[in-house]
Amino acid sequence: MKVVGFSGYSGSGKTTLVEQIISRLKLAGQRVSVVKHAHHDFDIDHEGKDSWRHRQAGAFEVVVASDRRLAKIREYEVESEPTVHQLIVELYDCDWVLVEGFKHADILKIEVWRAAANKPAQYPNDPFVVAISTDSPDQLPQPTALPLLDLNDPDAVAHFLLGNPERYEYRSPLFDTGAPAHADAGASAGPADRRDPAN
Repeated sequence: MKVVGFSGYSGSGKTTLVEQIISRLKLAGQRVSVVKHAHHDFDIDHEGKDSWRHRQAGAFEVVVASDRRLAKIREYEVESEPTVHQLIVELYDCDWVLVEGFKHADILKIEVWRAAANKPAQYPNDPFVVAISTDSPDQLPQPTALPLLDLNDPDAVAHFLLGNPERYEYRSPLFDTGAPAHADAGASAGPADRRDPAN
């Protein structure tokens, strides 16, 4: 399983890009899953539905399934902020996991940056950023040797990922003691090696 994050501030275009990458990877024969960070008050259930009533009665987890889809809803007994690694292990086996949000997570990620959003860039201080997807490369706040991917060309971003899939092979730190949360072609290399544009 390969894992890559798409990080950036609200309004940068992360969701649109992730949506486009999902369809490109699926066309390439890949099974794709998504882990997305949400606001604390999000809900996929609705008042009055059977599953909602079960939760209101005190169920810890409710699994709802049909012949087309399955949903699992878990109520934390104590308020909690799960890590990206805890959420990844919840997924069924797939080829790619695209992580939207979790900009501080220790996984390899593509930063989505727009000058018009007027937000700071992450790449100068985040060694896990391996490329920048932007519509304004000439306005980046700092020079960089990282690959620059056209935010308006999702095919190029998908090609970038599929061109070196081994780099994103995932080893969970929850089960692989001593291993990094990410595993790229040079897993033992430092941040400068992960930033090599040739990769």
